Amino acid sequence: MINIPFHKITFFSKAIILKLFILTVLQLIVLKTFSQNVSGSGIIPKPVGEIRKEGFFIIKASTKLFFSDNQQISLSFFNQYFKDISEFLLSKSSIEQVNGINFIIDSTLKIKAEGYILDISSKRIDIKSPDERGLFYGLQSLTQLIKKNGRTIQVPAYHISDEPRFDYRGMHLDVARNMFSVAAIKKWLDVLAFYKINTFHWHLTDDQGWRIEIKKYPLLQKISAFRKETLIGHKRANPHVFDGKRYGGFYSQEEVKDIVKYAADRQITTVPEIEMPGHARAVLAGYPNLGCTGVRYETATFWGVFDDVFCAGNEETFNFLEGVLDEVIMLFPSKYIHIGGDECPKTKWHDCPKCQKRIKEEKLKDEHGLQSYFISRMEKYLNGKGKKIIGWDEILEGGLAPDATVMSWTGLSGGIAAAKLKHDVIMTPEKFVYLDYYQSLNKSEQTAAGGYLPLRKLYDYEPMPAELNLTEQSYIKGIQANVWSEYMSDVQKAEYMIFPRIIALAEIGWSKKEYKNYPDFLTRLNGSLKFLKGINYSTSFYEIVGQPVPNGFVLETDMPNTEIRYTLNGNEPTRNSKKYTSNIKLEKSATIKSKLFKGRYPVGKLYEQQIIKNLASDKIISLKNLGNGNYSVDKQVLVNGILGSPLYNNGEWLGLSGTDFEAVVDLGTDKTIHEIGINVLNYQWQKMHPPKELIMEVSADNISFKEVFRQTKFSVEGINTALHKINPVKARYVRIKAANAGIIPDGFYGAGTKAWLMVDEIIVN
Repeated sequence: MINIPFHKITFFSKAIILKLFILTVLQLIVLKTFSQNVSGSGIIPKPVGEIRKEGFFIIKASTKLFFSDNQQISLSFFNQYFKDISEFLLSKSSIEQVNGINFIIDSTLKIKAEGYILDISSKRIDIKSPDERGLFYGLQSLTQLIKKNGRTIQVPAYHISDEPRFDYRGMHLDVARNMFSVAAIKKWLDVLAFYKINTFHWHLTDDQGWRIEIKKYPLLQKISAFRKETLIGHKRANPHVFDGKRYGGFYSQEEVKDIVKYAADRQITTVPEIEMPGHARAVLAGYPNLGCTGVRYETATFWGVFDDVFCAGNEETFNFLEGVLDEVIMLFPSKYIHIGGDECPKTKWHDCPKCQKRIKEEKLKDEHGLQSYFISRMEKYLNGKGKKIIGWDEILEGGLAPDATVMSWTGLSGGIAAAKLKHDVIMTPEKFVYLDYYQSLNKSEQTAAGGYLPLRKLYDYEPMPAELNLTEQSYIKGIQANVWSEYMSDVQKAEYMIFPRIIALAEIGWSKKEYKNYPDFLTRLNGSLKFLKGINYSTSFYEIVGQPVPNGFVLETDMPNTEIRYTLNGNEPTRNSKKYTSNIKLEKSATIKSKLFKGRYPVGKLYEQQIIKNLASDKIISLKNLGNGNYSVDKQVLVNGILGSPLYNNGEWLGLSGTDFEAVVDLGTDKTIHEIGINVLNYQWQKMHPPKELIMEVSADNISFKEVFRQTKFSVEGINTALHKINPVKARYVRIKAANAGIIPDGFYGAGTKAWLMVDEIIVN
């Protein structure tokens, strides 16, 4: 190191050093601030600003609650928690209290709607906000700070300034497939409100049942609200098995009013969804004249998308829906009415004389234009009643209704397109926020719809698309998690799927993007689980997760104060099994089994993963076409030794929409090959079709290839393992080509759209 006297440094150099010093100080300040935000109060969602002050406020039996301007703030969750930790409840006062908790409306505060200031000192607690919603949310934050220390009820002194990032923070609940009691819904609303979620999207109608009383149309209650039986097990099972039991029911208008008011008292707006023009089988069972064929319909008994939709060429359809909406509007004060608009097959419209006549008379381009006509007409009617419509992103088909808000569920593209068209958007992409997805890949996990959405993945989702400029971003109004109930037949299962993932959604919707920190969130969540009293929440976020790496395997867990023990011989790990400390090196195929231990005792579930090692393992692979959508995975997953799941949810399936698959694996040197294989998926009800043909080739120079096997039939519904013995041959390169089925033909789900070609692990021996 060379020491240079400061007086010898030039003025220019001194300026640089001074600038670097200032930057360093600023960085330290930023790091300190971030550190404070990470440690902080422990509140969920994380507040915008929080400063710890000295001391505590002690809550005594003499402590009073003061409300200004005759405000009526719901104290339900506060009282419930306070009753659990104390022997007294607090009474109200008509005057501001020194030794009290004061709720003060202050219109001069420069914070957003729903924002609040929470000031806690040793002498008093003040919650201030420009509106009643902010006072309510300030109370929820205060509740999370209250602790019992011996016999003393105390609150650490804080100054908290807080406001939401997004105006719309919602949870959707499907009650058409499986209903939940009024009591259960109220219990869940309490928790949603506690974590500052402000919208309850109530999915009331679908193919499998109509769940809201409409007095003008009694057959909706008598027929449409019931199905003769229900599918047992997963939709992908072949053959389908049913329970043979009639199922159904509906919420009376009095029950609807009760739930809407209960939610409103907790600052939650209830948005009803009445599905149209698709997902109409239940309605058509009661009113067959509203369908294109007029034949006898039946409320659906299993899950999926059905061709039987509302007839868009029939005036009776619109008269019926307007009559339904007139009663719905009376029950729901929300400015929004959700009209669905998703998954509407056009096959019946294509063959329907009335629909074709409508297309001709309205000078529409095609059936997609007819969908746009349908949605626009219903929007005009609802606008005339002072309401706005929300629809799933398929309402973009054929042209967007003038003032529609779009819920982007199929991915990010719908929301991006709608925002660019200057329409409000709620981001709810299934890949990131669908709570019917599996949250664990453990073999013991209860049956779910499909997909894989662990808590970390949901928490890491960023709802503001980077593709939008600042003006376009202003149309992204919020975020929502969706609870589809096909595989949630009871309250316990639903709670297991909803909580705590909905709490992560709450933080995304409320807190600043730059404050997101998953380890910190987990710490706060662990401290917050006591508020989920009576809730059957999942702890799968603490399970072991595994990840293949070149020539090895990594195990991880977020559970604190534990160690991982594992085996490779098929035996279940014990306290004496090998301790995991670093990447597990694998030279041959093995089944990894691992378990968590706290001291001498095992905790959590057994983790198990089969690894298949072969000549192709971890070798360089090149693809002609990359994957699409949710199945645009890293190409190396095809040679990482892990097989794709029958649930197609473990990130191992490469999916190509309408395009062919062609891969070349470089084995590094010439090898003697006697076996080549690959897996393909055949779930035609999910638009996943096997290839028209599969060709396997080998080459010594990556130029001239020789065909060694060809397959054209794939008879298994599910995973087809195309593993074939060949005459031994020396080669360095293996090429596998699979021809996509192309456009899905009539008679299959998704007819007229592109088929998915799903491929997985390449095996070379």
